[in-house]
Amino acid sequence: MSAQEFPALSAPAQGFSLTQYAICLKGVVWREALRFLHQRERFVSALVRPLVWLFIFAAGFRSVLGVSIIPPYDTYVLYDVYITPGLIAMIQLFNGMQSSLSMVYDREMGNMRTLLVSPLPRWFLLTAKLVAGASVSILQVYAFLLIAYFWEIEPPTLWGYLSVLPALILSGLMFGALGMLLSSLIKQLENFAGVMNFVIFPMFFASTALYPLWRVQEGAPMLALVCQLNPFTHAVELIRFAFYGQINPVSLAVVAGCTIVFLGAAIIAYDPSRGMLMRREG
Repeated sequence: MSAQEFPALSAPAQGFSLTQYAICLKGVVWREALRFLHQRERFVSALVRPLVWLFIFAAGFRSVLGVSIIPPYDTYVLYDVYITPGLIAMIQLFNGMQSSLSMVYDREMGNMRTLLVSPLPRWFLLTAKLVAGASVSILQVYAFLLIAYFWEIEPPTLWGYLSVLPALILSGLMFGALGMLLSSLIKQLENFAGVMNFVIFPMFFASTALYPLWRVQEGAPMLALVCQLNPFTHAVELIRFAFYGQINPVSLAVVAGCTIVFLGAAIIAYDPSRGMLMRREG
């Protein structure tokens, strides 16, 4: 970022113009996009996990574990159709964790420090990083939906591919904010795998991604309560309803609220005067 592009680097944060904020956002998003393009294995691994569930696990139970008529479905649906929103949320959750891994790596290598000492407000820099990660996750989701289309999994109308976009944006921001918060707690890169497994798998399995809530309620009432409190459940349901052109108001409120809480906590944690970084380095 040159002085010609950013002439007011020495000015206080409140003096920056919208153009300068846009230049910074563009730079952060472009850097994340280049990293994504240069790490093709990241794209492939993001698709392998949900495709394994869809082509192997769900295919095996396609005719056995169908789901009865529950909102937003108007008719009986096959099991692979039901779990598709959960697999979409899985892609975004893994991408959020991968983004947190890159932040830990950047912090150890010094790149994150260079970004955070910018005169721009820290909340804007972290939000720009969050937007960049969510954008990458949305590209991965639509690549998955393209493959699922040839597996005869599609919304009732083509409008569903567009109506699901706001839900993908919001859920991508929530998972990215969660990953960002976790990255402030991870001291070393080697600890990331353990934290990742501790967060991802409980969130995924204790949700409505693989089975409807009423079925969980029949077998394990306490687990059903955990599923209801799990933000991942509401992200799945938000995507599920949006895929059919509908809105789940409860899930919308929960996902939006968790996004604000996670992002706010991450901003505080990355504040060197009072956050987790200051406690560890001090």
